[in-house]
Amino acid sequence: MKYKVLLDLERLKYPYSGIAQVFKSLARGFVFYSPKHLKIDFFAPENEEISHFKPNVILWKKWHKFFEYFSNSYNIVHVSHQLSPYFSGNYRNTKKLVTLHDFNFLHEKLSGKKKRKVMKRVQRSLRYADYIVCISHFVKKDFEVHRHLFKLPKLKEVFVAYNGLTFPKESDYRGYLPPFLRERSFLLNIGELVSKKNQETLIPMILALNREIDLVLVASGGRVDYEDEIVELIKLHKLQGKVHILKNITNEVKYALIQSSSGVCLPSLAEGFGLPVIEAMYFGKPIFLSSFTSFPEIGGSLAYYFKNFDPEEMAATVEKGLEDFKRRSELKILYKKWALRFDEKMMAKSYLEIYDKILSI
Repeated sequence: MKYKVLLDLERLKYPYSGIAQVFKSLARGFVFYSPKHLKIDFFAPENEEISHFKPNVILWKKWHKFFEYFSNSYNIVHVSHQLSPYFSGNYRNTKKLVTLHDFNFLHEKLSGKKKRKVMKRVQRSLRYADYIVCISHFVKKDFEVHRHLFKLPKLKEVFVAYNGLTFPKESDYRGYLPPFLRERSFLLNIGELVSKKNQETLIPMILALNREIDLVLVASGGRVDYEDEIVELIKLHKLQGKVHILKNITNEVKYALIQSSSGVCLPSLAEGFGLPVIEAMYFGKPIFLSSFTSFPEIGGSLAYYFKNFDPEEMAATVEKGLEDFKRRSELKILYKKWALRFDEKMMAKSYLEIYDKILSI
């Protein structure tokens, strides 16, 4: 007997988003394993990203959030994130699984109105979930602390399955580096320009470093008001020629930036996982992380951690870390080995084991 699973890939509408990268990688992992006892279909938009998954594709339509006729024919419906407006009904025979990426909205400085709006969306997605998968033990702990805020009448079990990625081929991507950076040393930050990512702490830190080095902020989106704050900080410290904001870059340019950087700095206040952490480690680059949220779990003992966000102390952490990394040549190999624990095959294996538990196989 073949059990039927529907995997939600609706986020492929935004192919450079973190969720899209993760779940595209998960789908590729499923294709690699091709479990004989499961028929896995993909709910996805019509674009080039789904070419690997045909013919097992149900094409996404916007109106599916209001009406669809197919999901109740599956044994498992797997919703890819907690804000999804799709597959929110109360199934009779189908098991609903939702991947929970974070409860960041509970920790961010949001207005009461905005927080209630997000809470309503999360409640709608989680309400009839039979199972929840958290992307880190940190997220699971956060869920357990705040579970009382949600009505979850059908919830039976909460699992943990780490995110994974399809890592690029081993190659020299530095030919894709923007020309103005080719003769410069720089530190790198990757992520949305939003307050929870805490990029504003990196501006005064650059001034405190005892070396000539630039800062590159790669923005995958963000809030205009926070970006304006960053730009004003850059002007205040007269760093217009040393701090650079890049947007809408290709994966090849991102890989070139990581390969060419001196290190990656991520001082986030709220994270569920942290894809740039494993991307940087895959390329053997030192990473400097906040000691909050999921980072100690994902970066492990190999990462360097900011004790606080005082510019002088952050700079001291970076200086010591860069020297330590330069001295210990074995770290590049250890970094890559650690990163490969989070590849598409490992993630797919974790989810297939969860599917089997749900189906009691």
